[in-house]
Amino acid sequence: MVYGQILHRHSLDDSFINVNVGGFKQRMEHNILMRFPQTRLSRLLCCSSKEAILELCDDFSPSEMEYYFDRNPRFFCYILNFYLTGKIHLVEGLCIVSFIQEIEYWGIKERHLDFCCSDKFHELMELAEDKCWDQRSDELQLQSLDSSIEELSVSEDNIEMFEGSWCADVRKNIWIRLENPGFSTSAKVMAVVSLSVVIISIIAMCIHSMPDFHQVDHNEKEIENPVMNFFESFCVLFFSAEFILRLAVAPSAKKFLCSPLNIIDLMSIMPFYVTLACDIVDEGENTELENVGKVVQILRLMRVFRILKLARHSSGLRSLGATLQHSSHEVGQLVLFLSVGISMFSSLIYCVEKDSRESTLQTMPIGWWWATISMTTVGYGDTFPVTLAGKLIGTLCIVCGLLIVALPITNIFNKFSKFYQRQKHIDLRQSNK
Repeated sequence: MVYGQILHRHSLDDSFINVNVGGFKQRMEHNILMRFPQTRLSRLLCCSSKEAILELCDDFSPSEMEYYFDRNPRFFCYILNFYLTGKIHLVEGLCIVSFIQEIEYWGIKERHLDFCCSDKFHELMELAEDKCWDQRSDELQLQSLDSSIEELSVSEDNIEMFEGSWCADVRKNIWIRLENPGFSTSAKVMAVVSLSVVIISIIAMCIHSMPDFHQVDHNEKEIENPVMNFFESFCVLFFSAEFILRLAVAPSAKKFLCSPLNIIDLMSIMPFYVTLACDIVDEGENTELENVGKVVQILRLMRVFRILKLARHSSGLRSLGATLQHSSHEVGQLVLFLSVGISMFSSLIYCVEKDSRESTLQTMPIGWWWATISMTTVGYGDTFPVTLAGKLIGTLCIVCGLLIVALPITNIFNKFSKFYQRQKHIDLRQSNK
């Protein structure tokens, strides 16, 4: 005998229970409820203690045998109709997520939906899932953006790290001016000077590659141009002093050295000193270092990293870096699609062009090169099909390349737009501090 029957075993109303849902009262028969034994109201009839009853409802009055539920009374009308007809219908004006939560609370399954509401239910569910996915994607992107961009800015956590350290006030003031150009006039001047030196270094590197500025000694051996060498040394010394100063005043040296922009700064100045050391060793005629000249040339090429120093002063470049960092899945898809297409079309073009004497597509590697420049719509024109079948394959290759490249590029562009807007917001917020 259940708990309610023990309290009212002499009552004539043993076959009914009183339900109060948000002030809406209803008297319901046991027989109707037991038609669906897995529902919440039906499980109430099987409870043998008050504690078990209170696990299924919000409150219970033994004297009146009334069960209280703090739920939507409007929706409970649909629950009553379900017990009478065995079918549940969608509630007009009720969110699909709230509808699912309500039927799950009352223990009703989705299979009990009437056929007139089934199609609409699944349509609303797909829309809700798409919106939830977009929201989660945006949240993840913003979180990753905060972790990859805000770490480059002056945050309150970084400022608090100065407390209790040596020369805290002086280091903090210098750090803020170096990291936040919008903090004061002096900070803007420092940022402009740093940006100017970066531009001068890039211009000098470009001019150094021009033959008109090359000089040779009396032995016809190429030597450094004194003017270009001066600008090179000046820029590197400035970058070195700036890097050492930023490292000295940084609240956390470990965090500073792990920052992407600071790694770029270090890589832009290291080749100069390594090249200088190699030149000194080479002058000493050390026979153990036969490839010093090649090493020096490679290290000089690494000066191109100075171009990336512009990212410190450009929100667009920082947004581009964050986009590439957090678009690895889309980039991987793009590479996979292109690899499959290139392999397929290079094989096809080789099969139809190999017998033509006029064609230059006589080997598979050349076919890969042709398929690559065709699918990416570059089209250098150095290799091209000459047969009718080859031209048809080339047309199909170009069309497929357009479709394949366009698919993941859309997602990457959307991420870049969000990252750029977020970065502009961060920059504006810092300039207003």
